[in-house]
Amino acid sequence: MSSVNLEPLRDFAATQWEKLVRQFDDLDALRQRLDYQTYILAAAGLVSSLLLGLADFATQGAIEARRNEDIQVTLEQVVPNNLHDNVLVNDVKTITEPAKSGTLTTPVYIARQNGAVTGVAFKFIANGGYSGPIVLMIGLDKEGTVLGVRVVAHAETPGLGDKIERNKSDWIESFNTRSLDNTPAERFKVKKDGGDFDQFAGATITPRAVVHGVESGLQFFQRHRDELLQ
Repeated sequence: MSSVNLEPLRDFAATQWEKLVRQFDDLDALRQRLDYQTYILAAAGLVSSLLLGLADFATQGAIEARRNEDIQVTLEQVVPNNLHDNVLVNDVKTITEPAKSGTLTTPVYIARQNGAVTGVAFKFIANGGYSGPIVLMIGLDKEGTVLGVRVVAHAETPGLGDKIERNKSDWIESFNTRSLDNTPAERFKVKKDGGDFDQFAGATITPRAVVHGVESGLQFFQRHRDELLQ
């Protein structure tokens, strides 16, 4: 991680502090003025703002690095290492689509082998979960076949809906090798709805949402396949 240059901020803070010190040179006289309390509050506010700004600036790089590390760990689970020789987090295409509230922007991580695109991975939202939206990461080969799916974030019921997590069960791997070609719409459902995918005992809503979400992810790739494989 590159080092953060704090020298400009330090210089700015020193200049502002010198200005404040000059205002307080004659403290007795200053106390007689009606705006004495205003100066005190202004000084405290300025110091607090400078400290917060310095802290935010200093940690920004570390936060971004940690975010990329977390994404990289998930990407390694949905795109096999033997399928690419590039760093996925550094090879991104952004897809923009119209949405109900404006536009939806989706970063897509591109897998390449010797420069040629071999697959993609992207995050997407599975709506309709029991406790809210479920964030997924899906990896696909260039033909649109699922390489892997992982749950990135959810708020489903522990002991029931959380079986969508790979460390709780292997259910999420039931999507591996699936595609829109080998699994038509009428089969892209949980078994209770007449489809191919198991539901959980006492928790049908959660797997139903994930199944629908994966299908939506495959449809997203199908819509943008030509652009992503360029």
